Amino acid sequence: MAESFSDDDARATRRVWAVGPLMRAVADTLAARFNPVAVRGELSGFSRAASGHCYFSLKDDGGQVRCAMFRRAADQLDFAPRDGQLVEARGKLDVYGPRGDLQLIVESLKPGGQGTLFEQFLQLKAQLEDEGLFEAARKRPLPAQPRGIGVVTSLGAAALRDVGTALRRRAPHIPVVIYPAAVQGQQAPGELCAALRTAYARAECDVLLLVRGGGSLEDLWSFNDPTLVRTIAQAPMPVVCGVGHETDFTLADFVADLRAPTPTAAAELCAPAREQRLGELEYIHERLSSTVLGVLDQQGQRLDRLAQRLGRPSTRLHDSQQQLTRLQHRLQSGVMLAAQLQRNRLRALQTALPLARQRALDRQHTRLQRAEVALGMLDPRLVLQRGYAFLTDEGGHALTRAAQAQPGQALRATLADGELGLHVDP
Repeated sequence: MAESFSDDDARATRRVWAVGPLMRAVADTLAARFNPVAVRGELSGFSRAASGHCYFSLKDDGGQVRCAMFRRAADQLDFAPRDGQLVEARGKLDVYGPRGDLQLIVESLKPGGQGTLFEQFLQLKAQLEDEGLFEAARKRPLPAQPRGIGVVTSLGAAALRDVGTALRRRAPHIPVVIYPAAVQGQQAPGELCAALRTAYARAECDVLLLVRGGGSLEDLWSFNDPTLVRTIAQAPMPVVCGVGHETDFTLADFVADLRAPTPTAAAELCAPAREQRLGELEYIHERLSSTVLGVLDQQGQRLDRLAQRLGRPSTRLHDSQQQLTRLQHRLQSGVMLAAQLQRNRLRALQTALPLARQRALDRQHTRLQRAEVALGMLDPRLVLQRGYAFLTDEGGHALTRAAQAQPGQALRATLADGELGLHVDP
């Protein structure tokens, strides 16, 4: 577990958020995880602005949360809120981006609480959420061009008329299949589940609309049925839930692939507007026409340039002659320039040759002088001048050791200023 936590942290730190997108992501997470939410606490700092909006905080011993109640909801208050009063607020958690504050958008406010039905709603929501039915990873995108649209609702419901009107207006070419079921009462959950299973089995449409008009929490309770929620989760195609008005939430909204604020909005979300698609086709047609014409113009210009380059044979011959003339002038100029460079080089060599010859003679003369000095240092007469003699026998061979002399032998000693005859005594 510790290794997994470390890996998740490493992956999370590789993404750097901008502040605005981070605030929106936190708000979306809060909406998916908690909303709608009921909070009980003590009123603090209650104030009503000139616009009619109310601002206050709900607090208890464990903390507090800022709240905003807009004029539409504030006008429906049937009591006068006061600081210190214990109240129960129902609404949606959100993040106020400019300040990064967590706030509760209060849609209704009552003293002390709202009753057991909403508590049951919250308990069911927590139970189904623990089963993973509300995970964002389960949500599927709606098809861009559905081949068929299924509608699960009551045949007598106003929602069906609203959906039909919207679909005829936006996408009259898409077939619509109705799967009738009661949308209120004890039999409604079972009929809704049966209608959904029929749609799954027939596979006649690419997207399903589960719709109903607005009503009280009791009127919409059929869409909080756990079996219905689990049946919606098994849908092989995307499901759009458009139950009630914009402020109404049911458990079916959380399990559906997409929640629509109203039945009409659900139809608009899954059916592309005919005018929009025709406009897109017209735009694509214009782009294709413009591209084809542009390619034709480019190729025409290319042919014109090739024709200009080809020209008539006489023009090509004239151009070639001019080019040959230019090359001849360049060749003549190059030869003259090369000859001039060689003449300049020859003059430079003639000027430099006597100097180079003299420098070579001077170097050789200096070398001879050094050799003469070195040879002079090796002259044996210099040794004789220091008192030494050079002994040779009658044959002129030099004697370097005493053992070479014989008694009575005649020898010749060469001195610095002459020679002496010698005899070796026995």
